[in-house]
Amino acid sequence: MGLLLLCNGGFMLLAAVVSGIYKDGATMDIMLASITTMFVGVLAMFYTRGHKKEVKRKEGYLIVTLGWIVMSLSGMLPYLFSGGIPNVTNAFFETISGYTTTGASILDDIEALPEGLLFWRSLTHWIGGMGIIVLAIAILPLLGIGGMQLFAAEAPGPSADKLHPRITDTAKRLWLIYFGYTVAEALLLKLAGMSFFDAINHAMATLSTGGFSTKNASLAYWNNQPLIQYIVIFFMFLAGSNFVLSYFAFKGKVSKVIKDEEFKYYAGFVLVFTVLAALVIYFKANVPMTDYHPMVLGEGESAFRHSLFQVIAVITTTGFVSADFTSWTPFLTVFFFGMMFLGGSAGSTAGGIKVMRHLLIIKNGLLEFKRTLHINAIIPVRYNNKTVKEHIVYNIIGFFVLYMLLFIIGSLVLGFLGLDFESAIGGAASSLGNVGPALGSLNPVSNFNGLPVLGKWWCGFLMLAGRLELFTVLIILTPYFWKKT
Repeated sequence: MGLLLLCNGGFMLLAAVVSGIYKDGATMDIMLASITTMFVGVLAMFYTRGHKKEVKRKEGYLIVTLGWIVMSLSGMLPYLFSGGIPNVTNAFFETISGYTTTGASILDDIEALPEGLLFWRSLTHWIGGMGIIVLAIAILPLLGIGGMQLFAAEAPGPSADKLHPRITDTAKRLWLIYFGYTVAEALLLKLAGMSFFDAINHAMATLSTGGFSTKNASLAYWNNQPLIQYIVIFFMFLAGSNFVLSYFAFKGKVSKVIKDEEFKYYAGFVLVFTVLAALVIYFKANVPMTDYHPMVLGEGESAFRHSLFQVIAVITTTGFVSADFTSWTPFLTVFFFGMMFLGGSAGSTAGGIKVMRHLLIIKNGLLEFKRTLHINAIIPVRYNNKTVKEHIVYNIIGFFVLYMLLFIIGSLVLGFLGLDFESAIGGAASSLGNVGPALGSLNPVSNFNGLPVLGKWWCGFLMLAGRLELFTVLIILTPYFWKKT
């Protein structure tokens, strides 16, 4: 916890530097938040210096969950000290929404925030995008602490791909790709017409699949600049794909990318859903004339771009907005709601259930027909031409059941707190899937500020559980987790 607080305080210093450059009046407040955070971190490390540095599986889950909570509690200090978000509940909601890369906001006027706070806001989900713990395990070995248990807790999904036998090298390679993509997108957005400040913020938001924007209208602000939106679309797609595949592509092993089963379905879903949504938008929905550039193809291009943008934004759980998809048609409202449960690829920064899990659940379900006819036959589930171990299939089915159960409970709680049906199910699905925009009163052109206080804390819990893929958070709430073994 102390090490994480030191890292968090260091990032706050970076935000203070940005604040100083723009002379926005929040420099000393962000600096004070940074000093406070690092001081607490140093105290934590000092008082625990004599403890045995051994991280087992239980400790791994505990450190990851508490790490996210501690980072969120410290991360709200710049908002509180500067008065940008003076309310503790709202400040915590905005911060945990950032770290979990959900992108749901309580801010009514984003553009009124000082540049230093806007940068810190974007930085929170850039840190959270690849995982606070993945960053930390590249540093922990310096203190004599092993990182494998932490990596297992941070990424408990079905993908076991490792780029290098040593986990620290894996973390470093992932961060290098992540950082490289961020720089590349920022440069392209700047060349396409964004200001340098907006380009950096939106690059961090895209690669983390977080979705925080520096504009009240999100990416709809640039609806008359298609090139900017297409650049964001491309990098959202990359962020929603497995970063291991990016590593293979850079190493010249393109065949591994092309043959990867999850990537093929991920790209296929994006293509099919985009075409379907574009056709409905073009023939059924009215896209305003101001939403397309006069130098391009007109209404057809606008329909395609809006559908492609929103399909990728929802599937990858980035949550950027180019238009209010809930106002298009009732069919598309339900259509996009369903996509909130899809998620990107395993090993990506996207939230949600993940394409791989859906594939394995469907494959196992279809194989049950064969097993019913051939009772004594052993018919395993295969993925990428390899047999999937039975316990992994059970784990995925268990995850799916828990996910849907938590979604139902989440919706019931929001309904109990006074939200209407559409807002309750939309808010629960969006928070749990780390999507951002939802339905009803929480639609893409609105925000979560209207939620009651308990509703904001509840959504914060759903965001955390969804970001850490359920088991990591829920397991520490069980009695047998705390029993001595």
